[in-house]
Amino acid sequence: MAGAADLHRSVKNSDPISMNSSHSDEIHRNGNAKGFKIFVGYDPREDIAYEVCRYSLLKRASIPIEIFPIKQSELRELGVYWRERGKLESTEFSFSRFLTPYLANYEGWAMFMDCDFLYLDDIKKLVDLIDERCAIMCVQHDYTPKETTKMDGVVQTVYPRKNWSSMVLYNCGHPKNRSLTPELVNKETGAFLHRFQWLDDDEIGEIPFVWNFLVGHNRVVEGDESTFPKAIHYTLGGPWFKEWKDCEFGDLWLSELEEFQKGD
Repeated sequence: MAGAADLHRSVKNSDPISMNSSHSDEIHRNGNAKGFKIFVGYDPREDIAYEVCRYSLLKRASIPIEIFPIKQSELRELGVYWRERGKLESTEFSFSRFLTPYLANYEGWAMFMDCDFLYLDDIKKLVDLIDERCAIMCVQHDYTPKETTKMDGVVQTVYPRKNWSSMVLYNCGHPKNRSLTPELVNKETGAFLHRFQWLDDDEIGEIPFVWNFLVGHNRVVEGDESTFPKAIHYTLGGPWFKEWKDCEFGDLWLSELEEFQKGD
């Protein structure tokens, strides 16, 4: 496994490296070609969720992709993340996610996504939706959870633009996104970051909800293919937690897990 300094240099230079001791980062289906960068939030409690998410992306991608887990421990070792964890942070990547443009060297487009996703379609179809006029693009959910807890008992919080930051396409070279330095990410409030307050509203592009389909909130309409999920987001908790083993679409995740383990 690469050391922390090598790790940072490799990500910045788009050199595929390992940010996971058991699996190297992969460039999919195209030899040494540089791929579309995908940064996935990583939390040790949800390691298997990350692995299945990663597997589902690679399995269906028809373009070169590079996948990098954002691990808080490694970012701290690198000296680019130092803020103390707040009581309302449900995962280790609650704030480190906003380092995506920095980790991509402020070049091109890159995506951040939570680890509790299951991709059901080709990531190329999402990349094809990119609008170069935008600073970021995301699913603009109108979502107010009814539950008071999620995942393995962590407190559920309610705030404007909730879940918008759970899957974001970043135009990393956009002048506004260059403000997302380690210094800013380590000091700004959750409200500022999760509501994208460094941007004007017209700089935030919209993606169809099926690319961030919230289990328990979004609904499939029979016969309407535009409502069929392309990426399922188990935002309240997935079947890797015993409390959520019977959740909606849990069978799809368990099937993907079984396939992943057979090929491991």
